[in-house]
Amino acid sequence: MTEDDKPTSAEEDSAADRSRAAADTALLEAFGGVWGMVDTTVPGLVFVLLYTINRDIHLAALVSLGITVLLALARLIRKETLKHAFSGVFGVAFGAVFAMMSGDAKNFYLPGMLYTLGLAIAYVLSAVFRYPLIGVLLGPMLKENLSWRTRNPGRFRAYTKATWAWGLILLAKSAILFPLYWWGDATQLGWVKVALGIPPFLLCVYLTWIFLAKAPPPIDVIAEMEAEEKAEREREQAKAEAPLSTYESVPEHLRERP
Repeated sequence: MTEDDKPTSAEEDSAADRSRAAADTALLEAFGGVWGMVDTTVPGLVFVLLYTINRDIHLAALVSLGITVLLALARLIRKETLKHAFSGVFGVAFGAVFAMMSGDAKNFYLPGMLYTLGLAIAYVLSAVFRYPLIGVLLGPMLKENLSWRTRNPGRFRAYTKATWAWGLILLAKSAILFPLYWWGDATQLGWVKVALGIPPFLLCVYLTWIFLAKAPPPIDVIAEMEAEEKAEREREQAKAEAPLSTYESVPEHLRERP
């Protein structure tokens, strides 16, 4: 590589900016973004609001489920991914059915609480066993797959810190909600759960962004694979053309004749 071929400082800065922008986009996409917060917060808010007003479990549960379905349809109309909407629909559906069958409004929140607790445990265990879940989730989106585990120790540390942050914050959220489920009433549990919906999520996303912003950029293993495949095709093409070139380089009178 000549001096002219080496990337300039401006080019390196531009590549770093593109990498950060891609990381920010992947981060928002992975956790649902603004609409993900709406999907997970609004149905619970509607349920606790209606139940606080009229104490009718069936009405509150059915209206909340209907709103969840409408939010999923809105995503479909906007041609957005439905993975976060589907999780919301199933969570609210389980909660609504559980609450109506048991006659206890607190059970509307139990599936979501169990999911949060299970997710917190998964984050912690993945960090302990050195497969931090944040890296597993974001790696494919950033085209680095699992290269950060062996080739990018700075990102490995950042993913580990972010995973610990998610695990501990979600465990703290569970430590507040489960005592209310056991000893509080449905209205208290509902309003506290709504209050703890968005702030912990934003804190987790912010800490993840901070850790990754300070980490080295991701290694684009997809681009590396494409470059290797291109080089291999060029080598194969060169081999295929080599005999012809050798033959043509021999003087006319020395070439073998059939």
